[in-house]
Amino acid sequence: MYTLKRANESSPTGKEEAMNGTEFTIFDKINALIWAALGLYWLIAAFGRKSATKREPALERLVHILFMFGGFALIYSPDPRFGVLNQRFLPHSQAISIFGVAITAAGAAVAIWARVHLGKNWSGVVTIRQEHQLIRSGPYKYVRHPIYTGMLLALIGTALVIGQWRALLGFAVILVGFVKKARKEESFLQTQFGADFEDHKRHTGFFVPRFT
Repeated sequence: MYTLKRANESSPTGKEEAMNGTEFTIFDKINALIWAALGLYWLIAAFGRKSATKREPALERLVHILFMFGGFALIYSPDPRFGVLNQRFLPHSQAISIFGVAITAAGAAVAIWARVHLGKNWSGVVTIRQEHQLIRSGPYKYVRHPIYTGMLLALIGTALVIGQWRALLGFAVILVGFVKKARKEESFLQTQFGADFEDHKRHTGFFVPRFT
């Protein structure tokens, strides 16, 4: 049922619709498996974190969660009430879908790479931990928030696989949430590390590397 619904959006013949629907369902599943693997790694890696000494207020944490929930709801819920947002901004194309899956996988790899270097300092909440370290190795040599960089890259790949306007809007919603959260994290790090963090900022980009 879902396969035929995805196909019927723009394919000219019933035969093409069925064929394209099957292809895109496969890519959807592969893409979803990448996100599931990333989530599983995140869950396993969360064990053994350092204790927190400073934490963002619960209301601010709730705002971050709402941005994430709203963004992923747009991306993965083809609700008829979304109206024109369910229309495609990209044509049905196996090449685009393959490229999208590759971008999703690359983004997940960047996020995992960053998470490995962050180690026990990581937290899903904006936090300063006991014996917190300013990480400047791995992807942190180039950007200050490479986990978000990786996830945003994976979301771009997902939007290419889905190909509908709601996926782009979902990406934008999550991007706004990440910017808000990253700025809060930087205020904590600035207070904790002072001049060292200022030096780190001069040599790194926010979500993308500095080229000057």
